[in-house]
Amino acid sequence: MRNILQVEDVMTHQALQRIEDLTARLWRDDLRNLRGWPRALIVAVRLVVVLLRQLLNGQLNLRAMSLVYTTLLSIVPLLAVSFSVLKGFGVHNQIEPVLLSFLAPLGPKGIELSNSIIGFVENIKVGVLGSLGLLFLLYTVVSLIQKVESSFNYIWQVERLRGLAQRFSSYLSVILIGPVLVFTALGVTATAMNNALVQQLLSAEPLGALVLALSKLVPYLLVIAAFTFIYLFMPNTRVKLTAAISGGVVAGVLWQSSGWAFAAFIVTSSKYAAIYSGFAIVILLLIWIYLNWLVLLLGAQVAFYVQYPQYLTRYPIQLRLSNRLRERLALQIMYMVAEHHLHQREPLTAQSLVHHLGLPMQPIHNVLRVLLNAGFLAETGDEPPTYLPRRDVATITLVELYRVVRKADEHRLLTVKVLPHELKVEEVMNQVQEAVEKRLDALTLRDLVEKD
Repeated sequence: MRNILQVEDVMTHQALQRIEDLTARLWRDDLRNLRGWPRALIVAVRLVVVLLRQLLNGQLNLRAMSLVYTTLLSIVPLLAVSFSVLKGFGVHNQIEPVLLSFLAPLGPKGIELSNSIIGFVENIKVGVLGSLGLLFLLYTVVSLIQKVESSFNYIWQVERLRGLAQRFSSYLSVILIGPVLVFTALGVTATAMNNALVQQLLSAEPLGALVLALSKLVPYLLVIAAFTFIYLFMPNTRVKLTAAISGGVVAGVLWQSSGWAFAAFIVTSSKYAAIYSGFAIVILLLIWIYLNWLVLLLGAQVAFYVQYPQYLTRYPIQLRLSNRLRERLALQIMYMVAEHHLHQREPLTAQSLVHHLGLPMQPIHNVLRVLLNAGFLAETGDEPPTYLPRRDVATITLVELYRVVRKADEHRLLTVKVLPHELKVEEVMNQVQEAVEKRLDALTLRDLVEKD
């Protein structure tokens, strides 16, 4: 009996050891050194684990819930603006079918809710609102898109929103042109399907059966295309097309699947109606909107990890620049900007700095902010913005740059002056400062670039 128990213990230990070895290899292998199906398999497993960790962490949940609140305030103004634009093209009646499709998982109550929202939209009269009311209407719509951009920037670790002028121009372009493009695409598709030549081709088998089967994929393709466009446009950074498509595919499939699941849940939600009475449909609507925003944010997270697979780590990465790395990175960026400027090359963008330095966006943005605030760099109004020296590089000394970077992010409540001054410590720190300044002497940024 004892021998049997010992054998079982050995087998259990070996099994646990294999699982531990497999888990260690899953997170230990460098994705840059893997190719083919092993890389795809490891990326897929890591992606699932990291996404589950993000959901449990709560940040995506909190942002999805905040977007639900903003949506409730903005949905009627948003539809009103879209309705006004589409009315000029004579396709305003297409809004109701799209809204019905979105609220379809709510069952019969979704139709009632859709009719109520459309009634609110039709009751909005721009002439009655006046200029102030119209501005508030547009502001409510723009605030929703701004909140979406802020959530996407959090996922992509970008700390800066677009500029105010660029924000309004970009957002209003999407609000005014987006609905026209969507309904134009739907109209062209419907017209093409009703064309006599297309109908003759569809009557020929097996082509007709194949097209009929593919037509069932059209809702998925349209949703995936919409999500892909959002992932390309919304973050205030450059998103690769492959990453956006990957996020769009995942989000599109999840969105359609969640619609079916939620519709099945509605069928069995009679208890909610008994408990909440007339408020049940409102609560179910809030849950449905929350699920939609969560799916959208999950797709954005997938796009981020596809573009930056180095973030697929066993434990969350917290990027904090050490003093040494901040000084090195600031000098490196200033050197690159000055070199491009003196040699009349194309000015650098934040994305080109990320590509050249091999670092994520967040630490580079932090150092760029320090250099911009100190007056060493100037940001152009291009899209994306480029960076140029704000002063003549022959007047920027390395000692001055060193001092500014060392003092970066100091607060008036926590500076060197508020610390108790121990004489011996003060002497050592002064010696360090004097040694650096003596070594750098009057060396300028131009001297560094032109140095042999």
